[in-house]
Amino acid sequence: MNRSSLIFLTAFLMAACGPKQLEPDATFRCSNCERWNLPQEPFRIYGNTWYVGTAGLASILIETGSGLILVDGALPQSAALIETNIRSAGFDPLQITAIFVSHPHYDHAGGVAALQRFTGATVYTSAEGAKALRSGKLQSDDPQYGYGPENTSFAAIKNVVVLADRESVTIDGVDVMAVYTPGHTPGSVSWSWESCALGTCYDVVYADSLTAVSAQGYHFSAGPAANQIIESAGAISELNCDILLSPHPFFFGMQDKLEKRDEGNPFVNNVACMIYAESALDWLQQRLDSE
Repeated sequence: MNRSSLIFLTAFLMAACGPKQLEPDATFRCSNCERWNLPQEPFRIYGNTWYVGTAGLASILIETGSGLILVDGALPQSAALIETNIRSAGFDPLQITAIFVSHPHYDHAGGVAALQRFTGATVYTSAEGAKALRSGKLQSDDPQYGYGPENTSFAAIKNVVVLADRESVTIDGVDVMAVYTPGHTPGSVSWSWESCALGTCYDVVYADSLTAVSAQGYHFSAGPAANQIIESAGAISELNCDILLSPHPFFFGMQDKLEKRDEGNPFVNNVACMIYAESALDWLQQRLDSE
């Protein structure tokens, strides 16, 4: 073997033994995607709960006894940013063993396939949500189905486990409960877990979107979605909820709260879920009035 061949082989073997690199799926283009995908410095919300998403799309990291849990994967092009944020926060993304998905839209599930390939994690969601995740396409009863597959599809996801409504799963010592909250999509699910620090524990709720948003021609008043949103808002308002999080961080006032962190922990608010639910009902009423 000549010198040049030996140098090439050595470089190849060194690269192969280096840190595993995330290979994201193709970039998804939408009117809000660039703004949503702006970088956001990761930060601890409370205890074992961290924010590792982008400026406009939430992704939550939960430390467990021996691994990590991730909630939502944002856009396809967000996966690399999420991986970088996890490393910046001091964790190894390869330790992620479970990924929980709120609802199967490209802006929250789009990065999950790449993150799952990278980590080998099991994906958890609701029964209806699993249908869309496994196909990468919206089901026909989704209010946004009318946008068409060219505007809504994402990479299909393998190894999806369905949790029933109010079913809990224990991942490396952390109990996470699924709460079905359909309306925004038929498969929407919210997630709840306990986060502790210095002997004080809080109930964290990752409340899924409750917004009455649809493709043109869809009427919330003509189908089950309006009643689903009403029932889901009630379910969220009744949860034990000390810290509210959601797929779009502006819904829980993330940037405003970050500016107030020197005044204590502004994310702790035991009426936040009730306020979130009431806001969703107001939004729904405006939509119904417009129909």
